[in-house]
Order: sequence, then structure tokens, then C-alpha cells
Amino acid sequence: MSRWGLTIPLTGVPLAEHREIVAGLSELGYTDAWSAETNGTDAFTPLALASQWDPALRLGPAIVPVYTRGPALLASHAATLADLAPGRFVLGIGTSSDTIVERWNGIPFTEPYKRTRDTLRFLRKALAGEKVKEDYETFSVKGFKLENTPATPPPIVLAALRPGMLRLAAREADGAITNWLAPKDVRTVRGVLGDGPELVARLFVCPTDDAEEARRIGRWMIAAYMNVPVYRAFHEWLGRGEALRPMNEAWAAGDRKKALEVIPDEVVDDLIVHGSPEACRARIREYVDNGLTTPVVAIVPGGGLSTAEAVRALAPSAG
Repeated sequence: MSRWGLTIPLTGVPLAEHREIVAGLSELGYTDAWSAETNGTDAFTPLALASQWDPALRLGPAIVPVYTRGPALLASHAATLADLAPGRFVLGIGTSSDTIVERWNGIPFTEPYKRTRDTLRFLRKALAGEKVKEDYETFSVKGFKLENTPATPPPIVLAALRPGMLRLAAREADGAITNWLAPKDVRTVRGVLGDGPELVARLFVCPTDDAEEARRIGRWMIAAYMNVPVYRAFHEWLGRGEALRPMNEAWAAGDRKKALEVIPDEVVDDLIVHGSPEACRARIREYVDNGLTTPVVAIVPGGGLSTAEAVRALAPSAG
């Protein structure tokens, strides 16, 4: 397998305590470290640290929203990381969700496709060192030029959950990022994206033989995500709309307890990788066999392993 990523920061581990774990990732067979940006750390600081802790890792945010930073600031962030990790940084951008953009940051979540397209086009020019003076459909930039242009402009990959964004990723970006899917769903995504572009996916992995514990944890995670409109629409497209409808209806009615109870085991088993570490690694390889380029493990605490133990147990070198 060519790539095998890990999500950082790790749940429950303070960022300042990551050095020892991150410094050994490439020796364990991990090739990538990908951050996230929701209500924890920002996306760029963990990558800046990781760039110095393990100089063999490829690094990327999956993802940074195109709304919550101005275009010029986003370009500056990307250029900084590209300078810290020459040839090893990939910029992952996307719409994020109305919850993060509008409810948490007070920014209107309007024209998400166009905003992503315009930001991608701006970044291509800015990161290549061009002076950008252009009126895009969703914003205008009047004479911005990076002071320090990256020697190697980073590839840009788009968060893409449905056909429109997948086609944009195939046409104008260097790949696509997705998550919350089963191995069989990779083929559906590839059917739109095509076989050529890189496809990155965050996989939620709970290394435990206690299936009921994994499903209990997984139900909470699924309910938190699958009631967000963009993820609900994604799974309707993937064919899980009817299976998730009772959960969506109970959630909308304010009955959280029932919403959790009516999520089928089959859906949890589809979307959460769980079992022994050996079984988890085999399941991750199923994704790759179905067309996933870069699996990015997101360790879900559970099963009695410490986070550091889980990192080692799920590493490619362990199997």
C-alpha cells in the first residue's frame, strides 16, 4: 500500500504531548498526517509542529473551510506550511458545514459550490506567485501577492461529498477528500471522480473486539454528523436515506434517545471500522481495494488500548 495516514491531534492527547508519538509515525509505516478543524485545534498549528517532528510525513488539513478565513489569509497559511514542509504539504479545502460556518462563526453559508470554486481558482494563482486582482462571483481580491511564494506550490484537494463537487475536484483540483463512507461507497465516489485523481478519506477506527461498545460510540458519532444537511444529503445519494430516516425524524422531533436507538447496526458497521487491530487493518485495506488512494485513520477511543498503543496497533508495520 502506498499511503496510510493518521488524523492529528489525537483525541484525548494534549497537542503539547504529541511530539513523541508523531516523531515515530513514519517508522511505523504511516506516510501522512492530516489535521481537521471543527471545535478543537485549528488545522494548521498541528501540521506546523508535525513538519518539524517527523520530516518524512506528508501533511495536510482535511479540511479548512473556505469561509472562515479570507482568501489572502488562507493563501498565507498554505504558503507557510509549504515552506515548512517543501514538497510534503497538501492543502485540503472545502465548504465545511452550515453549523461551523454560520452557527458558530456567524458567516452566511451561501453559494458553497461557487465559494469553493472561486477560492480554488484564487489559490492556484496566489500560490504560484501571481499578483491577483480579480472579481470572482463570491468575493473580490484587489492586488494581493504573497511575499514568500512557495518553491513548490502545494497540491490542492477538495472536500467533495456529492457529484457536483466531485466533478469540480476532478476538473480543477488535484484530488478529493471525503469521509463517513463504507468500502463499497468508494466505488460510487470513484464513478464520478474518475480513476485518476487522488482520493483521501478519513476513516473512523475503534480498535475493540467489543462490537456493542463500538456501536454505542458509533451511534453517537453518526447522529452528530448525519443530521447535518450536507452529510444527510451525502448518504441519501449513497443510498442510506431510508435506513437513516427514522434517526433523522426522531432527531428533528427532539427525541435524542430514540434517534440513537433506531440507527441500524448495519449502518454503524458500514461507517465505523471496529474489531481487533488486525481486523481493522484488513477493513482499511478493503477501502483501498475499492479505489481509495489515501486512508486517514481517525482513532476513536475505546477497547482498552491507550491512544499510543492504538497508533502502533493500527500502523501498517503491525500487519
